[in-house]
Amino acid sequence: MKALLSAYNRAGLVEFARSISKAGFGILSTGGTGKELSGAGISVQQVSEYTGSPEILDGRVKTLHPKVHGGILARRSLQSHTSQMAEHGIDSIDLVAVNLYPFVQTVSRPGVTLDDALENIDIGGPTIIRAAAKNFPDVIVVVDPADYGWIAERIASGGAGAIALEERKALARKAFQHVSVYDSAVSRYLGESADPFAAEVGLGFTKLGDLRYGENPHQRGAVYADPLAAGGIVRAEQLNGMEMSYTNYLDAEAAWKTVKEFASTAVCIVKHTNPCGVAIHADQAQAYRNALAGDPISAYGGIVGFNTAVTTETAAAMKGVLYHIIVAPDYEPEALAIFRKRNKDTRVLKVQRSTGSLNDLEVRLVSGGALLQTADNKEEDFSTWKVVTNVRPTAEQISDLHFATKVLPHIKSNAVVLAKERTMVGMGAGQPNRVTSIHLALRSSGAKAKGSVMASDAFLPNVDNVELAHQGGIVAISQAGGSKLDQDMIDTANRLGVAMVLTGVRHFTH
Repeated sequence: MKALLSAYNRAGLVEFARSISKAGFGILSTGGTGKELSGAGISVQQVSEYTGSPEILDGRVKTLHPKVHGGILARRSLQSHTSQMAEHGIDSIDLVAVNLYPFVQTVSRPGVTLDDALENIDIGGPTIIRAAAKNFPDVIVVVDPADYGWIAERIASGGAGAIALEERKALARKAFQHVSVYDSAVSRYLGESADPFAAEVGLGFTKLGDLRYGENPHQRGAVYADPLAAGGIVRAEQLNGMEMSYTNYLDAEAAWKTVKEFASTAVCIVKHTNPCGVAIHADQAQAYRNALAGDPISAYGGIVGFNTAVTTETAAAMKGVLYHIIVAPDYEPEALAIFRKRNKDTRVLKVQRSTGSLNDLEVRLVSGGALLQTADNKEEDFSTWKVVTNVRPTAEQISDLHFATKVLPHIKSNAVVLAKERTMVGMGAGQPNRVTSIHLALRSSGAKAKGSVMASDAFLPNVDNVELAHQGGIVAISQAGGSKLDQDMIDTANRLGVAMVLTGVRHFTH
């Protein structure tokens, strides 16, 4: 029996090799892996010695040889295969433990060159892994060092035959997945500046861990990371609190995405992925108080996000309100101490802005496939907005409309946002008709609606939208426009003395 061991990540490999060597496996290896195993006192035959062919082209060609792939791919149950192996002096290779060049780590380094990237695209490794996985009934394929322990223990007690067929099949599936993710990373790197909507798309995520359950206790859940990205919610450093759940990740992402919209100090409070309080203010503690005042009832048990380091003053201002998650790029030491002392269960996340080619892409699975679209992160040119009413909005009202428009993409359609002094004072979300969203926004804002502005994520479909907004005290409206009834909206706004702006941009979020 022979085992081929060739790994870039050699964690645990020496112990694994020693164990299977004692169980009767002859060890084949390459280059640096072989030297390390030999240095540990393990008897190793270099692949170049076994094949009679040297490693060439600076190591690009080491294992691409019939004596290697014939030994892996031969079906032991076929007489014709075993006869050809004997004819050509090919030994069977019954175990393959290989992992790949660090392509992702290489291309993630600042300033990496194309030459460096190309040299870290593994060819021999994936070829060996695929060959072994294809022939898994006869070959044990290992790509994950976490599997070394149980495999070595099983072989030590019962030889290669102690690894059952179903276990070999599971290892083969893991191997093909491993190569698939690797190939996806290479493909995405080479196509970073290309159209993301290629004829074939492979995204390739790696598992970070299992979740207690999915959205509900009867659903399974797990969290995965984009290997080519850094930062983001999935890689947040958890500084306090309970384990994150499926809905925790969704809500934290909603808060984080919203505050990232603003260059100014921003605070967003989220409930069930919808912002219920948003404000910007130069003073972070005041921004928090303003956001909370927008909807203090919904805020309880919610998620709060910040786009600047949380100050001790802000942490003190948050006393008395239970938050399940706090999300921010950093925390003053005393602020963090306050959160830890106040509630040991509150999840406190330190998040960095994410990088990666998927940042501008959204993927949604539907029955039979998936939908892909670019993210709604359009930087609006406010200079193109058109005031279409006799009454012109004031500079303060225009500023509030700009603020409200930045919030709109983060609220489920049909969406309206009421704002005053760069604070969301009310919102309506996810309703089958827009007038109901306006009604809900006015009901939640109460007296705060008087003198506020209203931004709509799409055109207003009927004059009752304008009339209801006016009845609630709204003084200026922005909408996308584009309806056959635009002029009716404008005429109604003129009749009621409400300022109206057409933005030309829709922000549906389904």
